[in-house]
Amino acid sequence: MNSRYSTASSSGTAAGVSSLEILQRLLEANRESVIVVDASRRIIAANRAAEIAFDRQSGPMHARRLSEVIRDLQLHEAFGKALDEGASVEVKMDFIGSGRRSYDIHVSPIELDGSPHAIGVFYDVTQVERLEKVRQEFLSNISHELRTPLTSIMAFVETLEDGAIDDKENNRRFLGVIRRNAERMHELIADILELSMIESGNVSIHTKQIRPKNLVDEVFTALSSKAADREISLVNQISPGAKAQADPVRLEQMLTNLIDNAIKFNRPGGSVTLTAVESDEKASIFVTDTGEGILPDHLTRVFERFYRADRGRTREVGGTGLGLAIVKHLARLHGGEVSVTSTPSQGTVFTIELPA
Repeated sequence: MNSRYSTASSSGTAAGVSSLEILQRLLEANRESVIVVDASRRIIAANRAAEIAFDRQSGPMHARRLSEVIRDLQLHEAFGKALDEGASVEVKMDFIGSGRRSYDIHVSPIELDGSPHAIGVFYDVTQVERLEKVRQEFLSNISHELRTPLTSIMAFVETLEDGAIDDKENNRRFLGVIRRNAERMHELIADILELSMIESGNVSIHTKQIRPKNLVDEVFTALSSKAADREISLVNQISPGAKAQADPVRLEQMLTNLIDNAIKFNRPGGSVTLTAVESDEKASIFVTDTGEGILPDHLTRVFERFYRADRGRTREVGGTGLGLAIVKHLARLHGGEVSVTSTPSQGTVFTIELPA
């Protein structure tokens, strides 16, 4: 990198082009943000990527002091070392403009027309760091979600081994607890694998024109006993003539997740109602419940992996915390979207939008 820019520092010119013009052309060929300053810390060259990244609505960077454009002490010290000591320096910086962005920066000394200058290359690592944070949170959440049922299983196995296996009044109950926790772990692992396959692009969909009403009837049949246990009414108000373009298997999976949640987080004696609206561009399916609703602070995060608006309630009724994340990704795989609106104490509406 340094040698390339050093080539531009020769005092001669090529075909009447100055060394500064050659340098500017080289900078524009770099997709990373690059800034060059002179001995007085004034910017003598910057590429378009840098102008966009560090724009503070105060005009072009050229001839302005570096401290006017970027106010970061470590960065200024790095340029100072490059200019005063001829040393190359690596630093990290968070820049807050229209949003927070993180950079790994390499600052090196160069000579232009016999004068000392310094060049800084800014590698944007915002996305890399965000993905690393998501990965760490995901691993932490998986560990936590698996630890809870495993702890319960181990505790009851030890109880049975210590003699409770012969306790005819309780041994069946202990085995039931072990079974429920093992089933919970099985569901969690299945959802993790499913979400991983969807996010990695290993799940394909095969869309065709379908009748959502028939699909909803099948989901209602599968979940009828669960609804009956909580005295929840299942109401299908979708017109028999309504149509949507979707993969029937994946749409059934999305609807099952949403309706199952609507049953679990509903009030005893409440209802879950399915409706649909068509337009020339899209078909929308609405899943409406009469539960306690979701507070506004939680609405923007309910589709995140393992996010739970009410952790205590979720533990009570079951669930892996991945269902809504799977619905979101499947909807986008269709070229559609899923959204939610809610009124506390009145209920929640999840909407699946699909191509018409």
